[in-house]
Amino acid sequence: MTPKDDTWKARCEAGFLAQGVMGTLGVRIVSLDPGRMVFEMPFAAGFTQQHGFLHAGTVTTVLDSACGFAALSLMPADREVLTVEFKSNFLAPARGEMFRFEGEVVKAGRTLSVTRGSAFADGVEISTMQATMMAVAMP
Repeated sequence: MTPKDDTWKARCEAGFLAQGVMGTLGVRIVSLDPGRMVFEMPFAAGFTQQHGFLHAGTVTTVLDSACGFAALSLMPADREVLTVEFKSNFLAPARGEMFRFEGEVVKAGRTLSVTRGSAFADGVEISTMQATMMAVAMP
């Protein structure tokens, strides 16, 4: 995977910091590589569902961002990405102290990029995602 923009890393970091939801959830960047992003988030009771598990919407939100930034890392400087669609499967209850979210590009296209992601709770895979990202020109 080869970036089309020498400033890809700074663009991804700036975009991540501009997402208020990531700050609210306490998500941090663990690693940024061309075509691959890894985030972490500590457990917070405020983001659980009625059984005390991290809410599926919370897991999906962070996983979608990991996939989106993986796609952004391979875009030209004049393009951003927006999610076109995703499919999420939950494999185990989202219970743990630390959550890890990995997003990677499967195929980078000029207009559409296919990505996949995995979420882990204390090292146990809890969710998998396939997402399509669309390149868009931003003013």
